Parts: sequence; structure tokens; C-alpha cells
Amino acid sequence: MLGLKMNKMMGFFELSASDLPTINWNLYTPDVQLDGKYLWTIRSAVKDGNDLNLPRSIGKNAKDSMIFADKLYDKIGSNGMVIYYPYFVAHKSGTLCVDKDNIVIEAVNKDLWNMVTKNDVDVSMTFDSNGKLISSNGNINFLDKEEILLLLKNAVKVKSLYWSEIHSNSTVLLEWSIASNCTADGNVDENKYLVFYEARTI
Repeated sequence: MLGLKMNKMMGFFELSASDLPTINWNLYTPDVQLDGKYLWTIRSAVKDGNDLNLPRSIGKNAKDSMIFADKLYDKIGSNGMVIYYPYFVAHKSGTLCVDKDNIVIEAVNKDLWNMVTKNDVDVSMTFDSNGKLISSNGNINFLDKEEILLLLKNAVKVKSLYWSEIHSNSTVLLEWSIASNCTADGNVDENKYLVFYEARTI
């Protein structure tokens, strides 16, 4: 992908093929029947044009999710794709930016949309290429040591996975959450895990 900017659609496929912890998404078509035992997330990506702030449905029941997905599928047509995956509860979310020299972790409480739509950031930390903390802003204790180390460990994988892009002076931006699974009746699994669900180059 040297010389190409990775958009949202490319990022979905790249993440799916990587060994990074990522969402288990599937392509949506009108013949898909979503399981009523779960809440669902519906998202989209386009081949061309602006792919920021595309329509999405987060944490809705199967019936409502399929209604939304059918309309989105008809609207996008051949210019993109609609994907679906089981909804998860986000405890903490943020972005991971990786370039040749630095790794930047930004984090916010709960859902990433708090950062995207409200510009909320609980902590921002910059590390050098060896994972040494250079600077920080906000609540340095918002992420615990294990969460920081896990993000840095995956940043090393990102550098390897996107070596060509990073060494052509691009920055790889990934979105992540510390999450738990959730059923349709609102039961949240106590197990927490790191998941990446978007990647792009900037």
C-alpha cells in the first residue's frame, strides 16, 4: 500500500487480516438475519469520497439494526459496504497514533464518541519509539499500567504491520476500546478486553 492513503474501508480489511485484537465484523446484505440475543452495531465504509462521520447505529436490538442496515445498504449501493458486529460496552476508549518517531495514546471515559463529538480527552501521552514516556496531559492515572503496556505492545505490531506507510512519513491512526461483551437484556460480561475497530493513515 506504499503511496496510498488507507481509508476506513481499507482499514477494516487490514485490521481483519492482522494479528491485532479487532472486531469480528461481517458484511451486511438484506438477507442477513441478526440474532435477537444480542445488541448490534451497524457501520459503513465507502470506496471514494468523504468517509468521516458516516451513518452508524450503535447498540440497537436485532430488528431495529436490520431496518437501519437495510436503508443504509440501499443508500450506499456499489460505492461501499455495510458491516455488522455484536455491540460491546466500552469502559475506556481512545486513539493510538503511530509514526516513525512517536507513539501517542489518547483516552476518554467510556465511548469514543465522547472524544469525537464532545472533544473530551481524559489523558494524552506521547512516547518515543522505544516506549519511553516523553510528555503527558490530563489524568496520568486514567489508564492503568497494564492498559498502557498493552497499547504500547500493540503499537509495536502496528509499526511492523504498516512499515511501508510509516516509513513514507504517514501516521497510522487506530481507534480502540477497553470493552466487555453485552447481551440484549443488558447483562455485561465482567471480562474486559482491548479491541481495535478502525485504522487509517493520515
